[in-house]
Amino acid sequence: MDPHLSPPAAPTVPIERAGARLTVDLDAIRANYRLLRERAGPAACAGVMKADAYGLGMAMVAPALVREGCRVFFTAHVDEGMRLRALVPPDATIYVLHGPPPGAARAFLEHDLVPVLNDPAQVADWRAAARTLGRVLPAAIQFDTGMSRMGLAPADLQALLDDPGLLDGIRLVLAMSHLACADEAAHPLNALQCEHFRAGLERLRARFPGLPGSLANSSGIFLGGAFHHQLARPGAALYGINPQPRAANPLRQPVALAASIVQTRTVQAGDIVGYGANFTASGPTRIATISIGYADGWLRSLSGRGHVFIDGARVPVVGNVSMDSITLDVSGFPEARVAPGQLVELLGAHQTVDDVAQEAGTIGYEVLTRLGSRFHRSYLGLA
Repeated sequence: MDPHLSPPAAPTVPIERAGARLTVDLDAIRANYRLLRERAGPAACAGVMKADAYGLGMAMVAPALVREGCRVFFTAHVDEGMRLRALVPPDATIYVLHGPPPGAARAFLEHDLVPVLNDPAQVADWRAAARTLGRVLPAAIQFDTGMSRMGLAPADLQALLDDPGLLDGIRLVLAMSHLACADEAAHPLNALQCEHFRAGLERLRARFPGLPGSLANSSGIFLGGAFHHQLARPGAALYGINPQPRAANPLRQPVALAASIVQTRTVQAGDIVGYGANFTASGPTRIATISIGYADGWLRSLSGRGHVFIDGARVPVVGNVSMDSITLDVSGFPEARVAPGQLVELLGAHQTVDDVAQEAGTIGYEVLTRLGSRFHRSYLGLA
């Protein structure tokens, strides 16, 4: 493999120079994988590694899942798959969800990646690559069951079934689709997509007997056996995001984030704090500034509404979240506890990714995948 394709170590900053510290518990991710595998059984359970393992570091997360027995992985892009190949055993299967970009077939072959074919043009490109190379090439096929995002439209799937020549040189190894509303168990689209997938899979199996199917994402695993088929592919749930937002989260939280206090000062009644003058002190107020901001992925929508924790006590964000800093009302805390260099908790025992997402008006996926590269990163459970 070319040296520039070797997987980089997870980005980190020396602890003495870092404004914030991100800790990832690999044992928690492995425990989540075991729980999901058990819930999905007897279907196999994959691991989704896209977006650098949802921001937590594929170079660390993938080997941890391998130790847990995972042998099927998904990435979004081909370059992610190329980096992942060096982290997993030769017998592991890596699917690339966005399929082969034009001209990228050689990268798939050199790194033993399986494209997910999503439209007729990708099918034609992969067929042409097989013809050029004079060999049969493996591929997964995705067909749309109601999300209208990626995958063959019903007419395209029918054309594929009607004309055997469209798949010349292609060996289908998986059929898949994606659920739009799996995190809402009672949503009627779930049952509709489940039935559409079952029907499409049956039609494909009439031509490709025994073709395995994959429909369940993280939340889909919790919808029951009808959604599991032969392969479940959890992503967010591996990283602690609740797959059933209206129920208790059965998963462990693998992420902790703490930021350093840079400065503490007292402001008086009438003083403003932060950009835009959106906070005005009503009386003497102790303000601590911490070394993290929207450049580190802490969402600006948390301005004036988010919270952090100090020794288990809830501390409000006051004023706007800035690029590199956030201001907090720490009135009432002992001076020594809010002195420069002291840490405050943004994610951890008292606040999950989903909690932050709710305050920010978004979803846990966005909070997690935005976490930046300026932190000191440490990993628990490396042995």
